[in-house]
Amino acid sequence: MSSNKFPYDIRPIEESEQQILSKHFHERYKYIQIGPKNYFMISNYGNDAANIYNMPLRPDDIFVASFPRSGTTWTQELVWLLASDLDYSKAAQIPLQARYIFLEFSMFLSKELLEDVKKENVGKEEQLEILDYLAIPGSQLAAQSPSPRFLKTHLPMSLLPPNLLDSTKVVYVARDPRDVAVSFYFLNRLYKLTNYIGDFKSFWGFFVKDMVNWAPFFDHLKEAWQLRNHPNMLFLFYEELSKDLPSTVQRVANFLGKTITSEQLTTLCSHLSIENFKNNPSINQDELKTLGMLSEKESFIRKGKSGGWRDYFDEDMTREAQLWIDNNLQDTDMRFPTVQ
Repeated sequence: MSSNKFPYDIRPIEESEQQILSKHFHERYKYIQIGPKNYFMISNYGNDAANIYNMPLRPDDIFVASFPRSGTTWTQELVWLLASDLDYSKAAQIPLQARYIFLEFSMFLSKELLEDVKKENVGKEEQLEILDYLAIPGSQLAAQSPSPRFLKTHLPMSLLPPNLLDSTKVVYVARDPRDVAVSFYFLNRLYKLTNYIGDFKSFWGFFVKDMVNWAPFFDHLKEAWQLRNHPNMLFLFYEELSKDLPSTVQRVANFLGKTITSEQLTTLCSHLSIENFKNNPSINQDELKTLGMLSEKESFIRKGKSGGWRDYFDEDMTREAQLWIDNNLQDTDMRFPTVQ
């Protein structure tokens, strides 16, 4: 289906593909594909797709956008602190999930799933408040939120408002797809919402076949890369954050029009260091863990390592990945920074 409000057709995936995915991921979800690039999403996204595409923007909005597991959370905390005059106490008091509107997250939280979670957590009304908040469609949350608004999305640029960069700042972060795939695999195991039960090699197969949420990976990145020279777009690589955090923080500060002293820069980089980040309860979605929605075996922030994919790829997968990357980079000058 398509309409004047939303220019792309939305269609269910093939039944054979749906059956395969239902054996590996949460069986409750149905999947759709959107537009000519076949962006892959949980079907509930279709309920808010047109509203997100047409949402009114404000000049002081700040978007953090990425394909999942590309350094989004790291970038969110960095952007929020710089834009909020380094208010660390407020950052500690309010979970990152509540400081940002995650535009499409409600697609995971159907009424049936919410009812199940609430039945399992009787007596935890205070903890369940965050879930009710996350279940509100992102466009509705955005409309009722005061300015300045901080918005997070994994949607590609083509599914966001077409006038987005006319007045709104966007920080987009990209990462080597092999590291993304490993991290995304662990996230899908971590979240009981997705409940992935296969091994990494099977997940990699879904990843390169564009059968994971928000895929295809390369189309997603290329859309943002083509806009990287727009004055309201800052395109970052995770590998830049990892290799030289101070310089990257300074770039973000300049983009947001914020002045930061060398002492403030040192403090912020310490706050953002992976070791401190892993132990920050405001970041790690502990509130969802208390509701049994995250596995106790995994943590939301993992190693934060560039090049860590080598620990998970066998020789065949390594060759396949390199060929896949080379083929997808043929028509673009985008290159991932090398990692030693």
